[in-house]
Amino acid sequence: MSQSWSARPLYEVKAGLFRGLSHPFRIRILELLADGDEHSVAELQDLTELEASHLSQHLAVLRRHRLVVSERRASHVYYRIVSPAVAELLAVARALLTEFVSADAARAGDVAALPELP
Repeated sequence: MSQSWSARPLYEVKAGLFRGLSHPFRIRILELLADGDEHSVAELQDLTELEASHLSQHLAVLRRHRLVVSERRASHVYYRIVSPAVAELLAVARALLTEFVSADAARAGDVAALPELP
């Protein structure tokens, strides 16, 4: 039986956070939510082009690792990031990525093509 979130050592909780971030589609979903607005599942599906079942699985992982929260209104479910710190974490990761690829001129265009982060 696994320990509850609050009973686990903080380094395990932190590792879980990074596991939640460890898929390209989850990063993409978080980048879309980083604008600070709520987005419906249908909107996220359109923007990511994921099948509904795959999107649902990724959103479940993000919820489990406390990166997003959801709210049902009528027949729609809306998601938002749990804190502006999530967007800040994505921005820091983007800056680090930029440093890594700046030495490789062939990849510099790839960085420029990434969507804007708030």
